Amino acid sequence: MRVSVVKEIKPAERRVGLTPAGTAALVADGHEVIVEKSAGLGAGFADEDYTRAGARIVSTARAWGEAELLVKVKEPIAREYEYLRPDLTVFTYLHLAADRELTAALMAAKTTAIAYETVRDADGQLPLLAPMSEVAGRLAAQAAANQLQHPSGGPGILMGGVPGVPPARVVVVGGGVVGTQAALVAVGMQAEVTILDASARRIRQLSELFDGRARVVMSNPLALEEELAGADVVIGAVLLPGAAAPKLVRRNHLAKLKQDAVLVDVSIDQGGCFETSRPTTYDAPTYRVDGIAHYCVANMPGAVPRTSTRALTNATLPYIRRLAGGVHEALAADQLLAAGLNVDAGEIRHAGVAAAWPELVTGGVR
Repeated sequence: MRVSVVKEIKPAERRVGLTPAGTAALVADGHEVIVEKSAGLGAGFADEDYTRAGARIVSTARAWGEAELLVKVKEPIAREYEYLRPDLTVFTYLHLAADRELTAALMAAKTTAIAYETVRDADGQLPLLAPMSEVAGRLAAQAAANQLQHPSGGPGILMGGVPGVPPARVVVVGGGVVGTQAALVAVGMQAEVTILDASARRIRQLSELFDGRARVVMSNPLALEEELAGADVVIGAVLLPGAAAPKLVRRNHLAKLKQDAVLVDVSIDQGGCFETSRPTTYDAPTYRVDGIAHYCVANMPGAVPRTSTRALTNATLPYIRRLAGGVHEALAADQLLAAGLNVDAGEIRHAGVAAAWPELVTGGVR
């Protein structure tokens, strides 16, 4: 199969969908790998690294046009829609429940679209979302610490305080991969951390993991309001796989926060879990609502492309190799991989996406 890797063009995105090592593995399997010129530079990989691994370097149009299986990092953006076509499979992060325009474009082109973020493993986890969630969670705590500093427009608070001066109060909404990693970094900075989660099983796991270094609280509307009161930082880490994130923190909640508090919404790829969230970029990462800073960068792991690209390929390569052996055959043979199928033959194939855009559903979701 012809497997193609294109240069990411989303603002401030420097990751690439496949490393030279991943390229070599696919070439050894007998596949042809096509890489767009300069696609890997942002992640530290020169074109020569890919050619040594057996890839062929081509232009943008040829990278898209010759592909049977296209491997990306981020979802196609508007100026890439012209390259979508019926005999193309796109394997990338899609987050379609937050993007009606892309959903409609994929349907109109009858492109097969498989989303990293909805592929499941035998334990019911999200193996292709996990590595970037780990990166995003860690970056979220770092971003919050930076935004609390005066040069960034913050109130001038040190995340961990100093002896005799209290640390920042950090509330993490959601105790999954993102929330856990954010809490670990915030605890490491010696902040006062509270984690909210709605799963009793997960609360027990988190309580054992943090062993008193962070408070772990059962999430409900009352508990959320109580924990928000006086918070310096709120990190939103809520995920409903493939579906739009629930709006847990409402605008009226902002008044409960400390003045100049910071909200970091890592759920923004799925629409955000704060009512007042809207996507931002690293060029302009924050905005304010009612005096509260909102940090809603939609591709946070793009800030560390060398780490992120390697971590992503480590996770995706086994799945890419299987799809390269025959996309629909691989999907038919593995229901867990098939959970990643979001759009195919002009129809929505994922229940979460269908729930987000019911007006686009034509033949039902199989």
